[in-house]
Amino acid sequence: MEKRLKNSRYITGFDGIRSLAVIGVILYHLLPSQMRGGYLGVPVFFAVSGYLITDLLLQEWKQTGKINIKQFYYRRMKRLYPALVAMLIGASAYITLFQRNLLNNLRGNVLSSLFYVNNWWQINHGMSYFDRFAGESPFTHIWSLAVESQNYLIWPVVFVLLMKFIKNKANVFFSILGAALVSAILMAVLYVPGSDPTRVYYGTDTRLFSILLGGALAFIWPSTRLKAQIPPQAKRILNGVGLVTMILLILAFLFLRDDLTFVYYGGIVLVSLLSILLVAITAHPGASWNRWLTNPVFSWIGKRSYGIYLYQFPVMIFYEAKVNVANHIFLHTIVEVLLIGLVTELSYRFVEKPLRYFNYRKSFATLKNSFYAPLKSRRKIGFIFSGLLTLIAVAGIIIAPTNQVDANQQALQKQIEQNKKAADKTETIQSSSETQQTDQTTESSEAPKSLADKYSLSNREITKAKNLKITAFGDSVLLAGSKGLTEIFPKMVVDGEVGRQLKDSPPLLQTLKDKGELNDTVLLSLGTNGPFNQDDFAQIMNILGDKHQVFVLNTHVPTRRWQNDVNSTLDTVAKEYKNVHLIDWYGYSNTHPDWFYDDQVHPNEGGSIHYCSLIAKEILKGQ
Repeated sequence: MEKRLKNSRYITGFDGIRSLAVIGVILYHLLPSQMRGGYLGVPVFFAVSGYLITDLLLQEWKQTGKINIKQFYYRRMKRLYPALVAMLIGASAYITLFQRNLLNNLRGNVLSSLFYVNNWWQINHGMSYFDRFAGESPFTHIWSLAVESQNYLIWPVVFVLLMKFIKNKANVFFSILGAALVSAILMAVLYVPGSDPTRVYYGTDTRLFSILLGGALAFIWPSTRLKAQIPPQAKRILNGVGLVTMILLILAFLFLRDDLTFVYYGGIVLVSLLSILLVAITAHPGASWNRWLTNPVFSWIGKRSYGIYLYQFPVMIFYEAKVNVANHIFLHTIVEVLLIGLVTELSYRFVEKPLRYFNYRKSFATLKNSFYAPLKSRRKIGFIFSGLLTLIAVAGIIIAPTNQVDANQQALQKQIEQNKKAADKTETIQSSSETQQTDQTTESSEAPKSLADKYSLSNREITKAKNLKITAFGDSVLLAGSKGLTEIFPKMVVDGEVGRQLKDSPPLLQTLKDKGELNDTVLLSLGTNGPFNQDDFAQIMNILGDKHQVFVLNTHVPTRRWQNDVNSTLDTVAKEYKNVHLIDWYGYSNTHPDWFYDDQVHPNEGGSIHYCSLIAKEILKGQ
């Protein structure tokens, strides 16, 4: 194809756009409090991809009158598959050897990635892109490669049909634009405010509009038809529009949080349109943006952006599982960025570049030569190393369980499930008759003396606790300790949910308030699953007001980089609001790893006693 496309241009500025996109995505995961909209790098990638692929197809159609679909697939496979397979083998081997808790569902992850259906596999298995605590895996990010590759599979065929039966490029443009509009509308229709948006975030049908918009642009803005010599005024307009577009994209990367309803009601569409504008201006040889976005750093990152995107999640997940990153965040961020760069460079040099130009028709002969090469030769060492790595990976994939949890996880799940049922029961009792409440109190309470001994409380504190009405609202950590809390506070109502985040909580608390289920004393246990800021907390206080005494638990999440930010924010709001009181669970538990399950977050049975004791003492202080 390259020989036939005589006028094809390599637009170096696209490496700059790719660089900005991949930097945004990586920092979204490494510094979520600072790069809140970095996930929007994905529609930028989609827009560039859609334009480039369609522009090349248009050039081939113009020069040959046809599209060699078989060759198109072959070229895409040579470009994408080697690095993907290398990543899957490397990650699977590492999991098999060093992190076997991630073996669960490894086979499904690998096979769905190889066949580029990982986005639908994750959707069907109820996985969440936004569950920052429990849902992350080394293969979470493959969803976007699946969407893009599914487009590669169908787009050449659709392109040929459009060119043969519609022919007029203006009509083709509007047809593609119509399809993009349908995709964007589907995202808005299928999105349910307040619920996890993973379905619309992952779905091919709801994300294709970014790629389609890029494809539509190629029909009205073909790279080979753009003139380098344009009037000065036109150049100034293009450069000015490019500057505004770049500023808006950077602002979106910094501030457009993934939990905002606007994101799914047009926000991602708007970012896609901005990306299309930037692509169009960068592609135009008469504008300056191609030159401005061309430099050695962007060239290095842009050419390796696919590999950087591929290896980012495995490096982050494996590193953060072994290192407590909550302290010294920026140091760990630098280390992880360097590791991602190192692994990517090795892959680029020894996998991507060699196999992009590898003659696959001679692959058997190459393997044979490697097998019979001298033992100390570079080829033989590489052959042995890659062979062993592949065998280990295949063994891990074969033995990998499906939807299974280990004994430690089972214990935690059982504890949370049992406590969740008990918590649901407390809500029912709160809204039921006084007789039922009295019965439950009798059933769930122990003798004061045994409670006092168990939780290191005085008899006076136990007596106070017996009559104190509390609403406890929180996440899985609250659920892990809720059994003990309701023993101490038999009139406590517990509203807990696994994966709950503070920024999603205001409407839920408003519902409790409307139902009359917010007691004068409120316990909040939030922050385990993601960061938040003072404005988010202010929304909660707008609902609670100053009539409630609010006790907030800080977090012990040492393997998550938002731990210190969350605790700092809670410390600040406790000083800002007179009726907000901080319970320092982090400071109390930080030197006691034996109080936690393996995840270092949820208190085990022994830790729950200390957890409940601390909460009870703080709430009862001054009562």
